Amino acid sequence: MTIQEKLRAGVLTASAAETQALAAEFAGALPSDSTLALHGDLGVGKTTFVQGLARGFGVTEAVTSPTFTIFTLHRGARTLVHLDAYRLSTAAQLDTLMLEDFLVSPYCLAVEWPEHVAAWLPSGTLHLDLGIASDERHTLRLR
Repeated sequence: MTIQEKLRAGVLTASAAETQALAAEFAGALPSDSTLALHGDLGVGKTTFVQGLARGFGVTEAVTSPTFTIFTLHRGARTLVHLDAYRLSTAAQLDTLMLEDFLVSPYCLAVEWPEHVAAWLPSGTLHLDLGIASDERHTLRLR
């Protein structure tokens, strides 16, 4: 079973390390230029998942939530742009960030709180739902 098939079926992880390992594996299967929308409430592991993507792309620097900077850029085997859209409410705010200037192929744009910029997301965006199950394990499901 491929990583995409596993994620489409739904996966449970019991630790941040498991979530990161899953994301690192998924990084290798992502199309060359891709946008990944990470859906879920606060604390479900969106940034943890992005940390795993970064590891999968060979990024060696620390990856943290870009809540106050809105986005961060990480360079590895491919460019990872990590966007936290929580504080964005209009397309004009997004346009002022000039993200297109940072989407140098091959890239992955990982968007936390994508519902804030839903109209801006390109067609072909991959959507990943993250949550917490009743037994406290984390759930991941690719739509």
